[in-house]
Amino acid sequence: MASKLISDERIQPLNDKTVQDGQHVLYWMQQSQRAEDNHALEYAIQQANDLGLPLLVVFGLMDDYPEANLRHYTFMLEGLQDTQQALKRRGIKMVVQHGKPDEVAIKNAHEAALVVCDRGYLRHQRAWRENVANEVPCQVVQVESDVVVPVETTSNKAEYAARTIRPKIHKHLEDFLVELTTTPLENASLEMDVSGLDLSDIAALTDTLKLDRSVGAVGMFTGGTTQAKTILRRFLDEKFATYDDNRNQPHTDDVSHMSKYLHFGQISPVYLAMQIREAGAERVGKENIDSYIEELTVRRELAMNFVYFTPDNYDSFDCLPNWAQKTLGEHDDDAREYLYDQQQLEDAETHDEYWNAAMKEMRYTGYMHNYMRMYWGKKILEWSPNPREAYRRTLDINNKYFLDGRDPNSFGNVAWVFGLHDRAWTERAVYGKVRYMAASGLKRKTKPEQYVAKVEELIR
Repeated sequence: MASKLISDERIQPLNDKTVQDGQHVLYWMQQSQRAEDNHALEYAIQQANDLGLPLLVVFGLMDDYPEANLRHYTFMLEGLQDTQQALKRRGIKMVVQHGKPDEVAIKNAHEAALVVCDRGYLRHQRAWRENVANEVPCQVVQVESDVVVPVETTSNKAEYAARTIRPKIHKHLEDFLVELTTTPLENASLEMDVSGLDLSDIAALTDTLKLDRSVGAVGMFTGGTTQAKTILRRFLDEKFATYDDNRNQPHTDDVSHMSKYLHFGQISPVYLAMQIREAGAERVGKENIDSYIEELTVRRELAMNFVYFTPDNYDSFDCLPNWAQKTLGEHDDDAREYLYDQQQLEDAETHDEYWNAAMKEMRYTGYMHNYMRMYWGKKILEWSPNPREAYRRTLDINNKYFLDGRDPNSFGNVAWVFGLHDRAWTERAVYGKVRYMAASGLKRKTKPEQYVAKVEELIR
């Protein structure tokens, strides 16, 4: 069931069942939460047209998604509202139903000729898709739309570092940076008699869900493809020309803010890469384009590679390379100059004003400048009683407050703090041979006092 418009490498049958006599084609949307530049959606439309059937899009909204809270749900639902409206304009019915995602998909597949799903790389996402493939009566086809180069195309193993995966991604990059053509649905589905949740009042909807409400929604960012494209266009017009110079300068805001939209699948990485390239080297500088593409493809897809090939423990200290576990273990009992408990960290009550500013930025905005994320994580390692506890704290706080937490990048970035995808450095107390970061380095390389002032202005 290949598509002339979508690379075969993106298309993967998940069972050996056949297309059935059915009433519709079902696209179970879960990871790629958007109505455009979505390979899974366009593939589903093509198959529906070939079969002469309407297309139904369903999304399963569960209570208590792993580590998610009101902040994450609000942003996601804003995006789903935007997606539902965009699909309606295309004549496609989308319903969001309450329940575990796999159970919602199975329930709506009873009369489906074919089920199409998008792809997720985390343990529970893979389990959901496996369950759907086993339980539904028809063929289930998974279509990758969350990375530029599909993971298996890039490599057949866990890569050691960015330097090892970079040439493998670049080898295939041009083959996958291809504009996705929009296919009109020939049999509109808006009149299908399938009910779903009302997305018109998100606050009212979240009130009906059993959610962790300890972290509230943020006002600085709104979810959805429409918002993502607005922010991207502003970045390209106003900030991109100084991106490479300033992306490691936390007092500036020369960043695209796309990570949270990528996290929820509200913008396509392929679309994003092509927009970056189309900005034009003569206008914005080749160094800015190359730097951004490096972060979007090599660095981001290294994280996808990591969780895909480390399914059992990508979220634990045990995922670290042997050398990192060994050196941290050897310094497990080293004296710590400063020790804080987790609540003190979350409350930004340390002696370090730069670190406190970073924690405040995370708590109040759901975002932290990338350079400060590295410093933030390194200091939790330094200020915790032992490396394993530091790892747990870092991941817990990361996933609690960041809008883009709880995804492959989060698991990869936290593990990097402790040595993943890095090399051994000069040995020192507490860190062993794991890379060290100091406040003196911040002062030398950045303008942290200006960053502190920026954060204080943000949270007023």
